[in-house]
Amino acid sequence: MFFSLSDSPAWHLLLAATPACAMLLGAAACLRADAPRAWRQARLATSAALGLALLVLLALAAFGPSGNAFVRADGITGTVGLLVAFVGWIIVRYSQRYLDGNSGSAGYVRALLLTLACVLLVVVSNHLLVLALAWTVSSLGLHRLLKFFPARRAAVIAAHKKHVVATVANAGMVLAAVLLYGAFDSWQIDQLTALAVAAPELPVLAQTAVVLIVLAAILKCAQLPVHGWLIQVMEAPTPVSALLHAGVVNLGGLVLIRLAPLVAEVQWAMALLVVIGGLSAAIAALVMTTRISVKVMLAWSTCAQMGFMLMQCGLGLWEMALLHLVGHSLYKAHAFLSAGGVVRQSLVRQLAPVPAVPGAGALALALLAALASTGLVLLASTQLAPLSAPLAVMAGVLALALVPLLQPAATEPSGVRTWLRAGLAAAALAGVYFTLHLLLQGWVAPEAVPPQLPLWGFVAAVFTLLFLVQLAVQARPAVIWARRLYPWIYGGLFLDEWFSRHALRLWPAPAMHTASTAAAS
Repeated sequence: MFFSLSDSPAWHLLLAATPACAMLLGAAACLRADAPRAWRQARLATSAALGLALLVLLALAAFGPSGNAFVRADGITGTVGLLVAFVGWIIVRYSQRYLDGNSGSAGYVRALLLTLACVLLVVVSNHLLVLALAWTVSSLGLHRLLKFFPARRAAVIAAHKKHVVATVANAGMVLAAVLLYGAFDSWQIDQLTALAVAAPELPVLAQTAVVLIVLAAILKCAQLPVHGWLIQVMEAPTPVSALLHAGVVNLGGLVLIRLAPLVAEVQWAMALLVVIGGLSAAIAALVMTTRISVKVMLAWSTCAQMGFMLMQCGLGLWEMALLHLVGHSLYKAHAFLSAGGVVRQSLVRQLAPVPAVPGAGALALALLAALASTGLVLLASTQLAPLSAPLAVMAGVLALALVPLLQPAATEPSGVRTWLRAGLAAAALAGVYFTLHLLLQGWVAPEAVPPQLPLWGFVAAVFTLLFLVQLAVQARPAVIWARRLYPWIYGGLFLDEWFSRHALRLWPAPAMHTASTAAAS
């Protein structure tokens, strides 16, 4: 979405930058503060940032998008900025209770506010170099948080692996920014995307930069085989795990959405997103089903969801990727902060009677009902927007995800009323999904060209195979091929072991810290 700089009101742009400024000022105020004062400053800063982010969204609704050489205020800025400020506001209050009595909490507050401020800078930035620098500093702030318990060997190793991956991603993003400046003689993101769309063919420098941006996003989003740190940072404080979903681990997806018109011009970069994202989503989803630790299961789920978001970007469904980013961030941050309640609910479910395993006929009925519900909603949505092959594939994936919702009606002897309720619930979920897709469509890169490669076929094959494998294991868990496959799936195909062996050989982990901050959480 382009905007005229001459029509951009200065107050609007200043307002768009204020949430990030509030976080930065809060971090600066904590530099020499003790723990009680640091927590007070953090509460004040996050409350101010949340209120200002809400005002930014209201101003966008009233006056529309605007921008200048450094700040960009549009639908993405308002939506993601409010998301980051809201999740940060909650995390600060949760962290104060969680870390009560722990030494080093003042440093934790500084790193937390700095990380949130840098994420907000990435959200609002219209200057590519500022974006790349804020992206880099957010990784450094997160590294400090991951090492909050420096005497925990597992935490130190996980933080070091994250640092190795982030260093490569940071270097790639900064180099990409320099290459894009060399190709278009501009740092402004809106000008870069406009020039990329207008050019008959992207210069080699620009194509190389796009590939670097895609690789940096894949690394930032903890995709296979560099996903291990995300699974192992469960040794860090629980609110840090929630912080990852406040625009940190999904920052790669946000940058891709912001640069969508540019990224869409390089078809092989789009193919890389689909292949890496799709495979990561499918493998991580399988691994998640074998784990019993709640936090580890949630971490594998995050890896899968980030892969799904990147895959949507590769298919050119940028508005769906933005919707996925926002929805997953809210859900997963809540899931980590309420992990104790999830454990209690799991124990209660273990005491309940074991549900009957659905047979092939029941599963077929549930699948047909899910396909029918989703198909009807998709056909209705085509009255407002044209149907594309990637969108049809996403509808099929949504139908597969709705099968568990319809299984109870198919498993038990049930009447028309039960089927009607289940079908209406499935149709309502599909309706909400496609309605939000249509609403966000005008916000995100309407000028981006759709992918020319038939990437949707790969996605359809991967998720159909994933669905069939899950059904086969559910129906016959003791079959010999499932028993042989289980250790490999449980170990994530041992990709993290392979990566750790080579990464730690090239860049060994630091020696153990013996400070008194090793108190258990």
